[in-house]
Amino acid sequence: MSCRPQQGKKEEHIRKPDWLKIKLNTNDNYRDLKKLMREKNLHTVCEEARCPNIHECWGERRTATFMILGAVCTRACRFCAVNTGLPTELDLAEPERVADSVQLMNLKHVVVTAVARDDQKDGGSGVFAETIRAIRRKNPFTTIEVLPSDMGGIYENIERLMEAKPDILNHNIETVRRLTPRVRARATYDRSLELLSRAKEMHPDIPTKSSLMLGLGETHEEIVETMDDLRANNVDIMTIGQYLQPSKKHLKVQKYYSPQEFGELRKIAMSKGFSHCEAGPLVRSSYHADEQVNAAAKEKQRQGEEQLKATVQR
Repeated sequence: MSCRPQQGKKEEHIRKPDWLKIKLNTNDNYRDLKKLMREKNLHTVCEEARCPNIHECWGERRTATFMILGAVCTRACRFCAVNTGLPTELDLAEPERVADSVQLMNLKHVVVTAVARDDQKDGGSGVFAETIRAIRRKNPFTTIEVLPSDMGGIYENIERLMEAKPDILNHNIETVRRLTPRVRARATYDRSLELLSRAKEMHPDIPTKSSLMLGLGETHEEIVETMDDLRANNVDIMTIGQYLQPSKKHLKVQKYYSPQEFGELRKIAMSKGFSHCEAGPLVRSSYHADEQVNAAAKEKQRQGEEQLKATVQR
């Protein structure tokens, strides 16, 4: 398959294909969740990052990804729509409000992400850990997925977060090695791999997950290389989605991948040994996260059964 950028006189003339059309669904579920977020003074990455799936997740699935540590990021990544600037003081009551909202929504699986807080020595890991503990106290049967920044690559910050024992540690590689300096602010490709590797070393039983967005000029070979790098660092779950330009000031889309191309990439990822891979034009890191957890668990069980059979046959 070809992963070369689409050719054209001007990059801005690349038109969105039909498969990227989004269904708007501002029903009662959507309005209820929006009201709840405002009442609890909470932020979601669904809104702040202008996620294309917000109407499906809020309106049809009644799920949301909470964004803690405020709504202002200390980094200015060239793909992200979240506001950048000087953040406010940490809100130490935020973990309890998130836990209350999880309870009100009756969530079986919750994803908690955050803006990067390079202004904090602990990278925000303390609030992350307390949010996990607060959710557990009030929602003992809810599985918890966290999606932190690299927290400066500081070992103690990663350890503080992992000690709270989330059910899944998710950290996004975002793009291929060559494009990382242009796409991500302050973050590095190797630091992200190191975070994922160290998290697995600390708690081998906690699945790790990472996401790759396509359409920024990467090659097919670089996509496969990124898969190999993630597997070499024992990442269990991978998601692959299409980059969409949030505004004119952000990076332009170089290529729109077809659903068929995403299907081929998913097959390659699964052949590399990931327990689950979600791939598609509108797939995002937390898209159908609850289903990803179940699918990965079933695949891990299947692999275990096959290994057991092979051992017995010997």
